[in-house]
Amino acid sequence: MRRYGLIGRSLSHSFSKEYFTRKFATEGIEAQYALYELRDITELNALIESEESLCGLNVTIPYKESVLPYLDSMSEEARAVGAVNCIAIKGGRRKGYNTDIIGIEATLDRLNIAPSHRAIILGTGGAAKAVEYVLRRRQIEYLTVSRSAERGDTTYDNLSPDDIASHHLIINTTPLGMYPNVETLPQIDYAAITLQHSVFDLVYNPDPTLFMQRAAEQGATVVGGKLMLYAQAEASWQIWNR
Repeated sequence: MRRYGLIGRSLSHSFSKEYFTRKFATEGIEAQYALYELRDITELNALIESEESLCGLNVTIPYKESVLPYLDSMSEEARAVGAVNCIAIKGGRRKGYNTDIIGIEATLDRLNIAPSHRAIILGTGGAAKAVEYVLRRRQIEYLTVSRSAERGDTTYDNLSPDDIASHHLIINTTPLGMYPNVETLPQIDYAAITLQHSVFDLVYNPDPTLFMQRAAEQGATVVGGKLMLYAQAEASWQIWNR
């Protein structure tokens, strides 16, 4: 039986197994999907060698970038982004893809985001790289925010109310607020968020997150990560079955 799965460090938040198990049952597909918690990305080779029927993997925090040296090749988009969240395994070879792009595009379309928007990206990890790629492709200016001054355009401490007021799209790519740490959220000035703002949280469990709730209280249009989850999951399935 074909096997697929998700690799990450902590996967208690994940809906991926539930999603694919339901899909397989509904569509009569003989396959299994498992969650593989890896303490370190160096455990990937042993996992693949031990699972002879493994045909594909999804990749989540914190391995979307560190997985790259363990691949034989990458799609052009994944190479341009510099991060992978989907691996196809065929004939012993591993090819990386980035299906986050598809999910991000679908969510921005739902929010009716136009090039006239300016964006703030919270976080600078693998998911943020996919967001940056999509925004560049849409010719949307953006500002990246990180805990470290070396990684982003600015830090959370230096992100001003004026910055927030002048950027009407705010995207959270960090795991803050993700189950089970549902009481956490990015430390920004929520009072600067207005009716003109659109807020996109890549976190999908819970829905809504505390970040989304705080933004909605200010009148912003908010959307969580479920649409992105479903879109990228279906894109992964298409890749695995080419």
